[in-house]
Amino acid sequence: MRLLIFFDLPMETSKNRRDYAVFHKFLIKNGFIMMQKSVYSKLVLNGVISLAERARVEKNLPPEGIVELLEITENQFSKIEYLVGTKQSAVEESMKRLIEV
Repeated sequence: MRLLIFFDLPMETSKNRRDYAVFHKFLIKNGFIMMQKSVYSKLVLNGVISLAERARVEKNLPPEGIVELLEITENQFSKIEYLVGTKQSAVEESMKRLIEV
């Protein structure tokens, strides 16, 4: 399974930018890989781990903005079509990249 996080955070004030930086660092520290500027993904083994990850994300949400989470299967994830640009090598599609905490 993959967890995909999509977010749109305000960047008008220094507090907004700080909140963005804290959230971004949280995602990276917890094994999410940037697919695009505001799209991150993480490979999880099963529904139990997915629930734990969701809880961690919910505890670390920024106070403002929009943050969305989507869970999809590896089969669905493998069907991503790159219409412009090339596939990022950092977004591995195998269980070899799975890091258990």
